[in-house]
Amino acid sequence: MTAQTTPDTARGGPAPRALTRGERWGRRGPLLPGLLFVIALTQIPFLFTVYYSFQDSNLLRPESGGFTGLANYGAVLGDPLFRNAVVNTVLLTAGAVLLSLVLGLGLALLLDRAFLGRGVVRTLMITPFLVMPVAAALLWKTSMYHPVYGLLNWVISPLGVRVDWVNDVPLLSIVLVLAWQWTPFMMLILLAGLQSRPPEVLEAARVDGAGALETFRSITFPHLRRFLELALLLGTIYIVQTFDAIYMITQGGPGQSTTNLPYFIYLQAFRAFEVGEAAAAGVVVVAATLVIAMFALRVVSSLFEEES
Repeated sequence: MTAQTTPDTARGGPAPRALTRGERWGRRGPLLPGLLFVIALTQIPFLFTVYYSFQDSNLLRPESGGFTGLANYGAVLGDPLFRNAVVNTVLLTAGAVLLSLVLGLGLALLLDRAFLGRGVVRTLMITPFLVMPVAAALLWKTSMYHPVYGLLNWVISPLGVRVDWVNDVPLLSIVLVLAWQWTPFMMLILLAGLQSRPPEVLEAARVDGAGALETFRSITFPHLRRFLELALLLGTIYIVQTFDAIYMITQGGPGQSTTNLPYFIYLQAFRAFEVGEAAAAGVVVVAATLVIAMFALRVVSSLFEEES
């Protein structure tokens, strides 16, 4: 009977020695300061938020306080302004994510081709993602959306149309800003997916006479499916937290037409001074974001799994 060989013995090397508990903790030790810093920076404030969500706390009534159970959650979930903020958040997030995803896919397909100055063009394309959100919002508000001197009205002026973008189409105005800012993020993810395609498969498709459209439909798009899912989920997690553009451009208006969940929490905490209800709304938003993050982590993990 022949002895069964393992990969290590087949290569002639010794089998790896199992690490002791002390050795494992010795390797984890250098990571502990960073882990403790992250816990102190994120989890402790969140625990205080959970605590205040069960308290009757109002900054205008210093004597207020005391345990209220789920009263804050009931008040928030029963508030029509909160439900309006949920709808606005879904519309803003879906519109911005889908628009930036489509634009990012188109730019990725263009930049995947070889042409003179491609590196410079790629660098210029990612610059919107590097602009601070507040600066980007101010740029769009003063340079693009101005009803008299705005660039968008100058472009459509030959058609005899003039639009007060912020007041007439406030939701679309925020979506355009977010799409401009997040399109480079989508483009980078999809461009990485395009460049990971097996070249021999593409060459075989060309030899078989497949055109560009058929190659994209049968090879490129199925290959990009996981990258599209990753871009969609990560974009949703980031864009659902949008606050800067709304605060700088519309202030949640006109009325409540662009008030999303982060801005609703801001209004409850710093305008109405209802700390308890603001904390309850924050916990609800975090719980919903965690559900999305779970799907995002599954997609990220699947990218590193070998296909059977």
